[in-house]
Amino acid sequence: MTKNVYRFGIDIDGTITDPATFIPAINEHFERDLTLNDITEYDLSRVLGISGEDFWKWMQQHEGSLYASAALAAEAKKTLLEWERKHELFYISARNTRFTDLTKTWFDKHALPYHHIELLGKHDKIDAVKNHDVDAFFEDKHDNAVGIAEECSIPVVLMNTPYNQDPVPGLVHRVSSWAEARETVRRLFG
Repeated sequence: MTKNVYRFGIDIDGTITDPATFIPAINEHFERDLTLNDITEYDLSRVLGISGEDFWKWMQQHEGSLYASAALAAEAKKTLLEWERKHELFYISARNTRFTDLTKTWFDKHALPYHHIELLGKHDKIDAVKNHDVDAFFEDKHDNAVGIAEECSIPVVLMNTPYNQDPVPGLVHRVSSWAEARETVRRLFG
């Protein structure tokens, strides 16, 4: 029997926010001229050629302002508004829990629908996906997408970026836009 309402787990940064959001601040601080195409690894310290400690020291100073000013990915809002009428939207993010209020304020500012927002403070989302009985997940981080698909046996929609180009298993569906994500959901869930 087919369910009428599906629960979608959705990452925030690089998924519903534009994956290039942090680049202007990184360029300014680190005196670079990077574009999204230059970000070929998820680990930005490696892209910048600096220590992880130096990158995270910078990130901790700027994280809140980066999240507060993050731009929406193209067609994300349109997609989420369409899905809200039919599905439950559970956002599961690696953001630190101290950004819960800031994150909810950002959602409200952009008039984005949500049923639940959970900030984990870590990249491993598998337990949260299982605990919330998510039917599909939307992600930009390659190893998260693969891990969730394999451990939870659910489809994962991977938002295509230069930093997630490794091969993916069958349950991971790579898309280049939120319009493609909508088509993938229609194909998978009717």
